[in-house]
Amino acid sequence: MTDPKTPARGWDDAADGYDAYFVPRFARWVTAAVRAVTVVPVPDGPILVPCCGTFPELDLLAEQFPGREIVGIDLSAGMVRRAQRRAGRWPNARVVEGDAATLDACWSGRCAAVVSVFGLQQLPRPDLALRSWVAALRPAGRLSVVFWPDVTEPDGPFTLIDEVVRAHVPAGDNSWEDRLVAASAAQGATVEQDEQLSYPITHPDAPTFFDAYTRSGPLRGLANARGDAFISRLRAEFLRRAPTGELNHRPSARLITAHR
Repeated sequence: MTDPKTPARGWDDAADGYDAYFVPRFARWVTAAVRAVTVVPVPDGPILVPCCGTFPELDLLAEQFPGREIVGIDLSAGMVRRAQRRAGRWPNARVVEGDAATLDACWSGRCAAVVSVFGLQQLPRPDLALRSWVAALRPAGRLSVVFWPDVTEPDGPFTLIDEVVRAHVPAGDNSWEDRLVAASAAQGATVEQDEQLSYPITHPDAPTFFDAYTRSGPLRGLANARGDAFISRLRAEFLRRAPTGELNHRPSARLITAHR
């Protein structure tokens, strides 16, 4: 049986670098996700952030919902440690090390809102995870989820690094993307938005991007598993194909919002 902690171990090592490099670049998607649960009043109850990572949603949520209990959940111990530093400034916030793919039954029907940014696509069965998240909502509770779909841009560094990696590592099954709306409805939610959000991102240059992506991003687990020689080969191929100078791109993430 596969250890559910295995993917999280790569994020243990990546946590500090991810917070420094990617969190500022992803801030506009975080803002959009939080804004989506503030458009109408939500009921009483805690706000849950599954796959919280370093918990970049927390500051905005705490400002919008003063005095509300806000709980982040992540399977990566390294991410949890980093998130706890952020949560230390907010007395009503806490972080739980646990599996967000299937929420503990203690959350069922309790939450005023569930907010998650860039975690859903990392889970083994995202459609089932989304059902679990919807089940955590109280009546009139709100869901806001932003995630990276299989295709984020027609070209750019995200696309190029995927092409380079997929020459060595087969792509996963992305059919779950087509089941998300039905999964939400099956759990009693009404989907309000299902749209693409595109914002600009800048990287100093191709080497900086590649090193951040493999040391502090989604490929850290692969780097740990395959070793330095493999990553060096990927790096050489990526840099051979990448443009020189500053990298500017505008990837699209998918936003789904719903209420129960």
